[in-house]
Amino acid sequence: MKKIFDDVINNIPEYKEFLTVEEMDASSKKLAEEFPEIVELFEMGRTRDNHPLYCLKIGNGSNNALMFGCPHPNEPIGAMMLEYFTRELAENKDLRDELDYTWYIVKSWDADGTKLNENWFKGPFTLYNYARNFFRPAGHQQVDWTFPIDYKNLHFHDTIPETKAMMDLIDKIKPKFIYSLHNAGFGGVYWYISRETREIYDDMRNAAKKQGIPLNLGEPEAPYCVAFDPAIYQDLGIRQNYDYLEKYGISNPESVIKVGTCSADYAKEVCGAFTLLTELPYFYDKRINDLSPSDITRKDAVLKSMEFSQEADIFIKETLNSGIQYMDKKNPFRLALEAFTDNDESNEATKKMVNENPDFAKIATVAEKFHNLLISKFYKMLSYGLLVRANEIELLKMEKDNEDDSEKKLILQKAFNNAEERLKELSELLEKEIDYEVVPIKKLVSIQLECGLLVADYLNRN
Repeated sequence: MKKIFDDVINNIPEYKEFLTVEEMDASSKKLAEEFPEIVELFEMGRTRDNHPLYCLKIGNGSNNALMFGCPHPNEPIGAMMLEYFTRELAENKDLRDELDYTWYIVKSWDADGTKLNENWFKGPFTLYNYARNFFRPAGHQQVDWTFPIDYKNLHFHDTIPETKAMMDLIDKIKPKFIYSLHNAGFGGVYWYISRETREIYDDMRNAAKKQGIPLNLGEPEAPYCVAFDPAIYQDLGIRQNYDYLEKYGISNPESVIKVGTCSADYAKEVCGAFTLLTELPYFYDKRINDLSPSDITRKDAVLKSMEFSQEADIFIKETLNSGIQYMDKKNPFRLALEAFTDNDESNEATKKMVNENPDFAKIATVAEKFHNLLISKFYKMLSYGLLVRANEIELLKMEKDNEDDSEKKLILQKAFNNAEERLKELSELLEKEIDYEVVPIKKLVSIQLECGLLVADYLNRN
């Protein structure tokens, strides 16, 4: 890698916590005030809660690049990377000249949702505290999954304001390079890219290796992922999901899919943009890249994972429904749970796939077994956290409004207690079963920034 990029990576601070939306906004305003000749801050739109969506424009290079953090609001690693990178761009003319882009940077795209995660942003960074304060919206409320799409019988045009603001920006600047800054909760490092770039695969993987963070070599995020190389996948749009459901027996996939497509898909159509995602974990266990054989077939591991998930979803639905008459229809935690537990037809497609695809008849690797039997439980624990908060938000509203309804309070409190008990039980189990480490923020920012620099430079040379 070029020395100028090495120097930038080596100067990343030892961040100990994540910034709130207000802290990010204040920092962006300060940067624009300090460097008025280089940095412009403008409001690209407003959130559904009427929070301003700020975009920084930095430099004046030959091509446009777009980077955005918090496309999912529980994923603030990219926001910290942008916090560092924006100041480095503003201060470092040599870096701006070497990269030769005009940079458009949005630190927190889903600002409303990010605010609902802020109780874990300052730590402690434990499995329980993360799950207890976690929020991720239902698909039809996700800023990066409500881009319009017309594909076969799927027609989605219910675009939300944050997505419309990003569409308008993409239409205007027609970026050559987009860096969509996602991250996973648990696992290892992996990537999504728009097309094959084999010349830099080793460099990308080396960015993770240098920081001592393993690759994610377990199950892919979705069963229809196409692997270009170990831990490197073709980027996903909603078309792949539709085709997968159609292939494995769902006659009307449009009835199952409640979302639109994503920014990568939209920008590819608009201007042929190349999109990169570098997925990173907050927590990892060394088993995530262990390719030695386990004691179970991959098929059995997947089916055991699905069995646990379906049992958990029954508990979630019953607990949620017990007090749903007292919940606001716009309760964001309720909406998320209703979306995340509506998986029956997708589950049937997955069962059909693992029974038909010979790859699943093989002995699972340790990584695949670990992913299916433990990491899947970690992600289900996040739904328990949402269930706790769905009831908690209604109880807090009653308290704030001095609402005196003993039956309502009793039912919501019981559901809250049951959900919290289940959350704590699973948290305690996973604390025993998973030998996890909390990845320092600096390491995660380093990997994400190095991969972004590698791809930005590659695209300029090719």
